[in-house]
Amino acid sequence: MSQHDRYISPFSTRYSSDEMQYIFSDDNKFRTWRRLWVALARAEMKQGLTNITPEMVAELEAHVDDINYEVAIEREKLVRHDVMSHVYAYGQQCPKAAGIIHLGATSCYVGDNTDIIVMRQGLELVRKKLIGVLAKLGRFAEEYKDMPCMAYTHCQPAQPTTVGKRATLWANELVMDLNEIDHRLATLQLRGVKGTTGTQASFMELFKGDADKIRAVDASIAEEMGFDREAIIPVSGQTYSRKVDAFILNALAGIGQSCMKFATDLRLLANFKEMEEPFEKNQIGSSAMPYKRNPMRCERICSLARYVIADAQNAPMTAMTQWLERTLDDSANRRLSIPEAFLAVDGILNLYINVASGMKIYPAVCKKHLDEELPFMASENILMYCVKHKGGDRQELHERIRVHSVAAAQQVKLYGDKNDLLERIMADPAFSLDEEELAKLCDAKGFTGMAEHQTEKFIKEYLDPVIDANRDLLGVEASVNV
Repeated sequence: MSQHDRYISPFSTRYSSDEMQYIFSDDNKFRTWRRLWVALARAEMKQGLTNITPEMVAELEAHVDDINYEVAIEREKLVRHDVMSHVYAYGQQCPKAAGIIHLGATSCYVGDNTDIIVMRQGLELVRKKLIGVLAKLGRFAEEYKDMPCMAYTHCQPAQPTTVGKRATLWANELVMDLNEIDHRLATLQLRGVKGTTGTQASFMELFKGDADKIRAVDASIAEEMGFDREAIIPVSGQTYSRKVDAFILNALAGIGQSCMKFATDLRLLANFKEMEEPFEKNQIGSSAMPYKRNPMRCERICSLARYVIADAQNAPMTAMTQWLERTLDDSANRRLSIPEAFLAVDGILNLYINVASGMKIYPAVCKKHLDEELPFMASENILMYCVKHKGGDRQELHERIRVHSVAAAQQVKLYGDKNDLLERIMADPAFSLDEEELAKLCDAKGFTGMAEHQTEKFIKEYLDPVIDANRDLLGVEASVNV
């Protein structure tokens, strides 16, 4: 059977990076299982179990990476149990240690602890890519911090902002997401050795009721697996609380929300022809319309974001339906929902990095849209200036501007002509304005408020500290092949 006559996940072929795919690979999963069995045997030996010897531990260590999959697969067909199949396969390679593999443990010892370890690895990669996006958005915001552009509320022209200030809005949401990821990483705990129903009864038997030794086993395993010695959940049934999965998938869904907001904004701006995502020389926008430049990368971000947001609903529903100390109906769901949430977010961030690396700005179009709307926005400034410096009557000038505005709006809406309000005002002797005076009153930079200052402040106080603290993670690039 070839790869073309069976279903293959698009996450593997189109969206997710090799790094994230490895994290959720069989190799990483089952090597982690074996590392956990080694850590368990070593911890039990340290706490005085004389039937476990250094020679046995060394034998187990020697075969952590060379997994005999064929043996495990054939065994599972017979016994219908994945953990015991891999215990058997490991034992075939380690005959001296075969009898002490998994001693005192239940399946969730390797299953749940591995899930936590793998999710931590996934979160660390997600974090790295978030830093990469923030670095690129920061540079973009700095470059365009003072470039005026039209801002939109209700998708209608509003007061102007700057291109850089808008980029800080995108970055600010990702900073929130980064804080959430950091919190999840800081509070993540291993299941440890909790036994069949969480009572550690099997370990009480092994260590003759010595609770201190059991706690020491927990601490030793945590340390060996790269966690703090105290980073063990305090209580559990057979499994760690599935609320942990819900917390993590919600954090990933939060990233999806932020990225979709960015991608949607860029799609709208592409329609306005103010900004675009990168577009390669040989890229085809449409099979029927050769001129098209469709924002397909941002569309893909939105598509994957919807998926991960919907997928995140699996975790809370699984958490709330765990009967008593555990039920196995979480298993099949988690095999799909957890990896695919990470794979989807990985794909989203790859696209975001790629887009943010090559966003195109069209200053002339931005100015054109400003010029179309600024005459109306500038009317109050003109009114105040003429009263103060030309001795005009405020009420009379207000009425004249109103009449001119109505007429100019009709020219735009009825005939598709340009907004000629400024020309009408300049031609009206009641205002006594020359072209230079009018140009100063209508300079777009005078209507952007504190946008430039806010951008500088955000970069200095929020982005720069993040980037400075994570310089070892910078340099992430992402290519889009399809």
